[in-house]
Amino acid sequence: MLNSSFAIDAFAVIPANFDFHCHSSVSDGLLPPAEVARRAAGNGVDLWALTDHDDLGGLDIAQATAREAGIRFVPGVEISIEWREMPIHIVGLGFDWHHPALVDGLAELRSGRLERARRMGEALDAIGIPGVFAGAMGYVTNPNLISRAHFARYLVSIGIARDTSGVFQHYLTPGKPGYVDHRWASLADAIGWITAAGGVAVVAHPGRYKMSGGDMRKFLDEFKDLGGQAIEVTSGSHSPDHVLHFARLARHYAFHASRGSDFHGPEESYVDLGRLPSLPQDLKPVWRLLDLS
Repeated sequence: MLNSSFAIDAFAVIPANFDFHCHSSVSDGLLPPAEVARRAAGNGVDLWALTDHDDLGGLDIAQATAREAGIRFVPGVEISIEWREMPIHIVGLGFDWHHPALVDGLAELRSGRLERARRMGEALDAIGIPGVFAGAMGYVTNPNLISRAHFARYLVSIGIARDTSGVFQHYLTPGKPGYVDHRWASLADAIGWITAAGGVAVVAHPGRYKMSGGDMRKFLDEFKDLGGQAIEVTSGSHSPDHVLHFARLARHYAFHASRGSDFHGPEESYVDLGRLPSLPQDLKPVWRLLDLS
């Protein structure tokens, strides 16, 4: 599955602590990629992927810093898609991050984010919270990517809510006054870009999607038919019941299982890098799909 442009040193031992989902300031994380790499190493992570939203700009420095810190690195990305009018995220792992299909697809996906952000600012202004677009832009370090997290941080700073999760709950999720829909990639687009670049497609934090059991199975059927191979079972946002449920689904679909903190920064994450529970022992870890030799 691995493109020749991506290489990892051989493992002397099976990785004991892998974290395949986290973010840097290239997207909506709080720390630069190098600091995320060093934090992962300091927390005992031995196999790590940076998975910024819709952007590959942090991967070069992440790889270099991971090598300096003595941990193995896997290139990653978290792609925003829409499935049956529902926003969902797909993680890609172990790809050639210079492959034109992936690079061009993500560039097109990012191009609509700024206009969406302006519309979000207008929607919040209409309910009596002015200046939010400009305020959110003050939290953006990558001019190509503004997200709801930047809006949430600004709204917390002006006292609209005590924390970013409160902002999302009351303002920035579907059906709330600051949420603006956007034309994201399709499931076929995301899986196609990832697999064309030699990577593995993974369903990110499935426990966060408001789907019925039947819809989840329809989604996973389609995901598998299109070439998806793995699902996040252990996630920073998953409860113990979620882990049990998605472990059962991983077995049913013969998916490999991934593990990721979804770390965004200190005091703004469900769990710190590498500090989440292990996968259930009978599941096949997703790193087995990567050529680590």
